[in-house]
Order: sequence, then C-alpha cells, then structure tokens
Amino acid sequence: MAVRISAMPFEPLLELAAAQSGIPELKGKAGASAIFIGAMRDFNDNDDVQAMTLEHYPGMTERQIETIIDETRRQWPIIDALVIHRVGYVLPGDALVLVAVWSAHRSVAFDACRHILEALKSSAPFWKKEVLANDSERWVEHNTPF
Repeated sequence: MAVRISAMPFEPLLELAAAQSGIPELKGKAGASAIFIGAMRDFNDNDDVQAMTLEHYPGMTERQIETIIDETRRQWPIIDALVIHRVGYVLPGDALVLVAVWSAHRSVAFDACRHILEALKSSAPFWKKEVLANDSERWVEHNTPF
C-alpha cells in the first residue's frame, strides 16, 4: 500500500508505472488493475472555475487514507493499492487524484477502486477553495454526487 500527498503536479501514468515496478507480488498474481485518474474541471455548481487550492491536515489525511485502504482490504481480496492526492494550487486539467488497485480478478479491482475513491471524497480531510472566473473565491461545500 502506498499513500502520498503531493504539493507538486504529478503525472499519473508515470506514477502508476513506477508503483507497479516496485511491487513484485503483482507479477503473475494480479490478473486485474483498476485505475482512476481524477483531474480538476474548469466548472463547478454552474460557475466557471479558473483555479483551486486544496488544503489538508498533514499526518491525519494520510492516516485516514490508509484506514480507507485497510477497510477496503477487509472487504475485497486486493493485492495492493496506491493513492496519490494533490494539494496546493491546482489549475484545470491538473491531475488531482490517482487511485490504483490490483487484484486477481477484475470485479474485485473495479469494486475496490470505486470504494476507495468514494471514501476519499466523503471522509478524507481535504478542503477546496475555488477561484471563479470573476476572481471571487469560495469554499467547496459538497462533492458532486456523480
């Protein structure tokens, strides 16, 4: 299991390749990988968004994500998981989150990946402040339900 909070931009597919090469248990055992890459949109709640700042509580955030992965492991037989989440100043199109799950079977990988992502959105301590097109700012009060 790897969890990383990144204040710098990251390239999800390079991170994924590096993670996979560092997990020898995957070779021959992982028949499936489920990967989610989330990027910042340039709109939210019917407004144009030009930037966003993500804040977190260092230490607490990583522990909460590790707990989410541990809970996922109790529900599904996954081999390993990776979560990288961006913080700091972000622009539309920038990668915000990478969730990867490896398992023997695709249904497990898909279900576990979705579970981790939904738990991140609902319980990980991140706070988002958007900069709108008119240069006003607002805190994001809720995640999109989709």
